[in-house]
Amino acid sequence: MAQDPYKYFRIEARELTEQLARNALDLEKSGQPAGIVARLLRLSHTLKGAARVVKQREIADAAHTIEDVLSPHRDSTTNVPRGSVDALLELIDRISALTAALAPAVDQTAAIPKQEEPASEETFRTMRADMADMDALLDGLAEVHSQLAGVRQVAQSLDRVRQVTILLSEQIAAPRGRAGLQANAGVTLALIAPMAEELQELTGGLERTLTGGVEQIDREIRQTRDIAERLRLLPVGTVFDSLERTARDSARALGKRVAFETSGKDVRLDAHVLGILQGALVQLVRNAIAHGIESEPERWAAAKPPEGIIRVEVFRRGERAVFVCRDDGRGIDMDGIRLIVQRKGMLNADAQKLGPNELLGLLFKGGISTSGAITEMSGRGVGLDVVRETAERLGGNVRVETEAGRGTMVELTVPVSLSSLDALIVEAAGVRAALPLDRVRRTLRNAPEEVARTPAGESILYENKAIPFVDLGHYLAQGERDLSIARMRSAVVMQIDGTLTAVGVDRLLGIENVVLRTLPGLAPADPIVAGASLDAEGNPQIVLDAEGLAARARHGKAGKREQPVRRLPILIIDDSPTTRMLEQSILEAAGYETDVATSAEDALQKVRGRTYGLFLVDVEMPGMDGFTFVERTRADPELRKIPAILVTSRNSPEDLRRGKDVGAYGYIVKEEFDQMVLLDRIRKAMG
Repeated sequence: MAQDPYKYFRIEARELTEQLARNALDLEKSGQPAGIVARLLRLSHTLKGAARVVKQREIADAAHTIEDVLSPHRDSTTNVPRGSVDALLELIDRISALTAALAPAVDQTAAIPKQEEPASEETFRTMRADMADMDALLDGLAEVHSQLAGVRQVAQSLDRVRQVTILLSEQIAAPRGRAGLQANAGVTLALIAPMAEELQELTGGLERTLTGGVEQIDREIRQTRDIAERLRLLPVGTVFDSLERTARDSARALGKRVAFETSGKDVRLDAHVLGILQGALVQLVRNAIAHGIESEPERWAAAKPPEGIIRVEVFRRGERAVFVCRDDGRGIDMDGIRLIVQRKGMLNADAQKLGPNELLGLLFKGGISTSGAITEMSGRGVGLDVVRETAERLGGNVRVETEAGRGTMVELTVPVSLSSLDALIVEAAGVRAALPLDRVRRTLRNAPEEVARTPAGESILYENKAIPFVDLGHYLAQGERDLSIARMRSAVVMQIDGTLTAVGVDRLLGIENVVLRTLPGLAPADPIVAGASLDAEGNPQIVLDAEGLAARARHGKAGKREQPVRRLPILIIDDSPTTRMLEQSILEAAGYETDVATSAEDALQKVRGRTYGLFLVDVEMPGMDGFTFVERTRADPELRKIPAILVTSRNSPEDLRRGKDVGAYGYIVKEEFDQMVLLDRIRKAMG
């Protein structure tokens, strides 16, 4: 395979051109351009030198021309003319194109040609990691390496312990017979005593060294794991520069004035998802400028500022990422869409009867455009179709809201398997949980009597206003929540969708950056749970959904609190430890409480002291078999109400018939074991 001589230059050139483009856009907005000009000159000079090293004269010449454009403004105290910024951006685009052309050609002789991937996705995968994260990762690995040196010293000390132990054994074994032992007892004890003392000191020192070293290594490995996980993710802000450039170029091409605003740049998402979404976001921005933002005379006539506003917001909603593009333009022409639908004959029904939501939904099917002419950016009716396809590709959805004369909002929501967020760690009912920090507005202390109960739900006073209140411990408690002890608790005031909600917790534990994971399908969760992260010990820790908490607070019950439905535990009866552990892990992952018995006799003892919701019984066991156990429980007036499912390797028709005859609810053959089938039967059996 031929080597790629420009591999590292392309990475460096891409980084430098991105910085050049970002600073060029800042140059247009800044009233004090001198510092930005100096930065641009340094970047272009670096790029010029790198290009000359790899003998790319065209790129070097373009970088040199950037220096020529910037030099007159080195000491300028006034805004750089727009024409100069335009020239800079054109040169930067030329450098980007020349750099992309240096990519190695695809091997046409390969048996299976590699499908060309979108440039945006490739860019995200080759993007360099954040240097602060990389430094922290390297520091963590270095610390682990130094701690391992201490563990190696422990290994040397262990060799000395082994030698002393051998000497002790030899001294004890040296006397021959009882008489010899008595005769040499004094001498033997005199030799053994200092050895035992040395052994005690060695083992004590080893214990202290090992404990401290292992704990330190454990902490460093956990931190390194967290950093490595974050390195898989990219901040959403990496796409904002290209979106701002899109907004500027589109507005310039259409003779409009636009201010581009963003929020949520620190939200981190999987690079693959971000790469796919970039094209849809670019289309949303172009669409907003082409169809939404009015011309300057139109905005003056509508009593609007001459400069339109495009705002892109990114935030998390549970286990989904939400991208919102808003504009303050004219809104979508609903009558125009209705007319186009009728003219194109896209529906048999009378288009006049279609409501706003149905009409807006038609925009995403393609073929509809309210633009009066075909241009580079509009007129073919494919813009929002691209957004729809992106949402479908990622398993997400699109929503549109519009108001005549006020603007349009397009919301693109996609599921993400992994994302990073700053979180407030709290404890309620003995359970640790994470609240999204970007939704937290304030924390305060409140006493139980400060919670007001009304028919509309619970509330507390905050800044002289009643806001909904939800006690988190009530939903996280494993049993009934004991609120009989009147004491001060903490409340976290969160802002969700423009409204405030207070969440009651027992303790505030601190702020951490957590990596949010979606829950597996076998672990159904309450709507207030967005997903899980791993705590410092590597145990799952729930991450709460702000919207779910707000909805729970709005629809909460007043007066006596409604306790969650509790399922009775399942008794697993099997003599095989492996089978017991497998079944126990499956059931507990699905949210069931379990108990185990190693035999049918042991199970009959357990059922006398505890109530169960279901028996999961092996057939072949020493002593009483599973058939007999089920037969015994069916004959008992109290136990006969508890369903039993037999799990066995015996699958003959006679065995299946006997299981049915003794009263088993279900019969599962181990060779055909399917955990989904098992859970489905358990759910049906337990109602």
